[in-house]
Amino acid sequence: MGEKTKMLAGKLYTANDPELAADAARAAAWMARYNGMIDAAPEDRSRLLHEGMGSVGRGVTVRPPFHCDYGYNIHLGESAFLNFGCIVLDVARVDIGAGTQIGPGVQILTADHPREPALRARALEFGRPIRIGANVWIGGGALILPGVTIGDDAIVGAGSVVTRDVGAGETVVGNPARLARQ
Repeated sequence: MGEKTKMLAGKLYTANDPELAADAARAAAWMARYNGMIDAAPEDRSRLLHEGMGSVGRGVTVRPPFHCDYGYNIHLGESAFLNFGCIVLDVARVDIGAGTQIGPGVQILTADHPREPALRARALEFGRPIRIGANVWIGGGALILPGVTIGDDAIVGAGSVVTRDVGAGETVVGNPARLARQ
């Protein structure tokens, strides 16, 4: 089993594998073009988004600069909005639902590392998918950690560190993110 196949299956893999390095280089070239189009027409940026992402719904906005590992594991629902400076480490699938609004500087991190020091010393890692539902609002500077699911209509407060799943309609804040008092 190749390293990319292991990565996509959520198994331990080596990120400096030549196939993955080539994929990362393609993504870096794509990001350079995309991030250089800050003043381009929306339809031109949309065309480039379709080229670099796994799937892109109608009316999606991703404000540059934007950074990711590969792009092909990112799936954006209709009218999703990512503000300036978002980072998506997409070694596993990332789904962002329709109408979701993501503030500036948000980090969505599927990459994880073994807890055993000997495995980390071998530069092994793995990924856990992230699913963000529809009509979610994630405030600026929030961190979404590997394996998290955020339900439809949820709110994540600015600067929050989301370490656990967030239910539909829930509001979480803080580090680690906890349910906000109503």
